Amino acid sequence: MELRTLRYFVAVAEELHFGRAATRLHMSQPPLSRAIKQLGADVGALLFARSPVGVTLTPVGRVLLDEARALLDHADRVRARVSAAAGVATLTVGILGDGTDPGVSRLAAAYRRRHPGIDIRIRDTDLTDPTCGLRAGLVDVALTRAPFDETTLTMRALRTDPVGVVLRADDPPARCDRLRLAELSDRRWFQFPQGTDPIWQSYWNGGRPREGPVVRAVQECLQAVLWNGTVGLASLGNELPAELAVVPLTDMAPSRVVAVWNEGDTNPLIRSFIEIATAAYRN
Repeated sequence: MELRTLRYFVAVAEELHFGRAATRLHMSQPPLSRAIKQLGADVGALLFARSPVGVTLTPVGRVLLDEARALLDHADRVRARVSAAAGVATLTVGILGDGTDPGVSRLAAAYRRRHPGIDIRIRDTDLTDPTCGLRAGLVDVALTRAPFDETTLTMRALRTDPVGVVLRADDPPARCDRLRLAELSDRRWFQFPQGTDPIWQSYWNGGRPREGPVVRAVQECLQAVLWNGTVGLASLGNELPAELAVVPLTDMAPSRVVAVWNEGDTNPLIRSFIEIATAAYRN
């Protein structure tokens, strides 16, 4: 198996949609579909089951997803260590959430202008680690959302976004102008895998224990709402499929967009990144 093909597979598994995965990978859909079909042939089993609204992972696909993530993480660590040993000027940025955020676009353009010779590497991460691999040494700096355990980390707040509840459009509460958390107390909420930062989990569960399906990626959250009527939270302003709706929550603390890096890291490229990010998100 080639690492590139495994990256293709992980993108499709997290998006649960070949079109969105192709857009995320900056490629057309036909070669992506061929690569996934060949990967299934190499494995000797079906990896995805198609449906009218997208695709779902088969049991074999779920096993491969866990192994592929672990293998790709290891490959990223190898690449980072080799680059450091070779003295190559690189900055690896972890991004959690919507990479099409206007703040990210402004930051990317401004950083390229300031540092045209720097090799910028992007690590798009799932919802199980809000630090985007920072503590594991997979990234130098992360664009993510708080709150989470800040021990040994330094954080800069960039923006705050109001939060709403994501519901199926035909769900009666979706017709409300606004809701309170107490009005959703009897519903199932999505959960993150065991071992996920408890502060992060608690925030996205509205501050109290909940029960519901385990998810790792944004698209898995949306599919859980669509298929099972699960309650999820999201910052307002995100584009959603027509079958889903988001209703503002009046008693939910805003979600903070933050830049975070390891405490004591004096890399001047990170310092410059934080300065540029602060300006980019202020505009």
